[in-house]
Amino acid sequence: MTAPSILILYNQPILPLDHPDAGSEHDILETVDDTFAALRVAGFDTTRLGINYDPQPLLDLLKVNRPDAVFNLFEGIPTQTGTEISAAALLEWLNVPFTGCPSLALALGRDKIRTKYLLSASGIPTPEYVVIDTLPVPRWRRPWPAIVKPAYQDASIGIDQSSVVTSQKQLEERVRYVLATYGPPVLVERFIDGREFHVNVIERREATTAPPLVLPLAEIVFTDDRPGRWPIYTFIAKWDEASDEYAHSPLRAPVELPPEDFARIEQIAQRAFRVLQCRDYARLDVRMDSENRFYVLEMNPNPYLNSLALVNGLNATGRSHDWLLVEMALAAISRGGKDVPPGTVKPREKVNSVS
Repeated sequence: MTAPSILILYNQPILPLDHPDAGSEHDILETVDDTFAALRVAGFDTTRLGINYDPQPLLDLLKVNRPDAVFNLFEGIPTQTGTEISAAALLEWLNVPFTGCPSLALALGRDKIRTKYLLSASGIPTPEYVVIDTLPVPRWRRPWPAIVKPAYQDASIGIDQSSVVTSQKQLEERVRYVLATYGPPVLVERFIDGREFHVNVIERREATTAPPLVLPLAEIVFTDDRPGRWPIYTFIAKWDEASDEYAHSPLRAPVELPPEDFARIEQIAQRAFRVLQCRDYARLDVRMDSENRFYVLEMNPNPYLNSLALVNGLNATGRSHDWLLVEMALAAISRGGKDVPPGTVKPREKVNSVS
C-alpha cells in the first residue's frame, strides 16, 4: 500500500532574532523538525511547507499534490495574529482534513472574553472578571489584587509583573497602558493566589465515545518570594531563558495531586475541552487557591507541542510523544474519509523524555 501522505504546515518566522518576541515565534522550527522526523520514521510520506504573509504557496501545493491530511502547526503571523484562525478556516473551506482544533476553537482561544462567557455560562469555575473597552476605568468592586490582561493576545504577551494591581490607581494606570499598547478590550480578573497547573487534554482515536484523556499535571513552580514579586507566568518567564524570572518559574512535570483533587480537575478539564469545541489536543491553564478550589484561567487550543508538560505527561501514562503525533495524523486522515490499515504506520518505540 502507498504510504499515507501528510503535509506539515507551519508559520515561516518573520521576526529578526533580536526582536523581543522572536523566541516565541522561532520555536516552531524545532517543533517542525521533530514532527517531520517522527512522522517520516513512522512510515508517512511526509512533506512540509512554511508560509507567512501569502497563502498562495499552500493553495498551489494543494492543487497539485493534495495530501491525505495536513499536520497543522501554523501559529499565525506576529503582525497578523488572526492568521492562526485563517489558516485552519482555509483548510476547512477546501475540505482538507487537518490535525488539531478547528477554526472556531482557535478563534475562542484567542478571545479571552468570549471564552470567559462560555466557561461561566457552563458552570466551569473561572475567576470573576470585568471587561473594559474605553476609559474611564470603572471602580473595581471585587477583592484585591486583580490582574490586567490584553483580551486578544496569547503566549503571555502583555503579561509582566505590573499586570497585577492592588489599588484603583494602579488598575487605572495598567488599563491605560494595555489599551494604548494592545488596543481594546481589556480583561481584568480577580487574581487567584495559589498553585498554577498546565492541564493537557488529548483525544484517543481508539475511544471516540469516551471523555478525552487528562494527562498527569505539570506545575509552574514560582520560587521567587521576594517582596513585590508576583507568582505569575510572564512573557519573560516563559520565553527569556537568560532572565531571572525564567529561572524562578521552572515547570515541573509530572506532579501528583490527591486522587480526589485530580478527579475534580479532570472533570473540569474534560467539560471545558468539550464546551470550547476542542479537538485532538489542547491545554488548560488552571489555578488552585489555598482552599483547593480550581479556577480555569484560559484554554489554549494550539499549545506548544514539544512542551515538557505534554511530553512528560504522556510518558507517565506509558505513551510517547511520537505516539501522539502519529495518532493525531491518523485521526485527521480518518476525518477525511480514508482508512489506513493497521500496521501501515508505527511510531518509534522509544519513549521521549524532556528534562
